[in-house]
Amino acid sequence: MAYEIDGVRVDEMPMTQTEFHHAKPIYEFFDGWQEDISGCRTFADLPKNAQVYVRALEAISGAKIWGVGVGPGREQTLVVHPD
Repeated sequence: MAYEIDGVRVDEMPMTQTEFHHAKPIYEFFDGWQEDISGCRTFADLPKNAQVYVRALEAISGAKIWGVGVGPGREQTLVVHPD
């Protein structure tokens, strides 16, 4: 997540009321996918754009994503990082 404050990019939430008032969020856009992912059982089974999205969330959050749900069933949770 990042903001633009008076033309300057900042990577943290603005701390003052003035900065917050002038802050504009900087959005990142990702290509989607139309494939049915409910049958995926490994990370490699996911469409490339879904994999890119998960990796981007990891980079933004600074944390590894352990699993991804691809449907309502327990067997529909695939493991991203098995360790």
